[in-house]
Amino acid sequence: MGNRLTRIYTRTGDGGTTGLGDGSRVRKESVRVEAYGTVDELNSAIGVAMTTAGVPADVVACLEPIQHQLFDLGGELSVPGRVVLTDEQVTALERHLDRFNDALPPLKDFILPGGNAGAAACHLARAICRRAERCCWALARSETVNAASLRYLNRLSDLLFVLARVAARSAGGSEVLWKAAQPGSA
Repeated sequence: MGNRLTRIYTRTGDGGTTGLGDGSRVRKESVRVEAYGTVDELNSAIGVAMTTAGVPADVVACLEPIQHQLFDLGGELSVPGRVVLTDEQVTALERHLDRFNDALPPLKDFILPGGNAGAAACHLARAICRRAERCCWALARSETVNAASLRYLNRLSDLLFVLARVAARSAGGSEVLWKAAQPGSA
């Protein structure tokens, strides 16, 4: 970390702007700030999932380096034109996806977010990841965004879905399958 904060509050954002990593200032509601803020929210949700009782140790071990990569992604997004994530990280997510998914039964039904606290936490992180991806794509409509980072978020949401399935089945649990409403039922 280049600069150490001696005070947490600076008052520089009191007028509705925030500083980017390159020193420029933008409105707090800018698409760029929304993108890296949502990545930060995703990282926090993954932290909750990792610390939820019953989440298997191999899931926690998988998610820990991802938290660091998401912090890198937030830094990447806070400096226009910066590139940190590469296709190597995307490929690593795909390897995790294959490894965890291979141990699961084929998916035949839609799954509701739940099953147990760990699965629900992973599903929440997945939903936030999808929003982070949408925010980054919105930013990409007007500014350059690292294509590997967009792919990374897409694969990560898939991985979080699979990890939710793993967590739901841990300790003898099961997934909650969606039951479509029947016509005429209340």
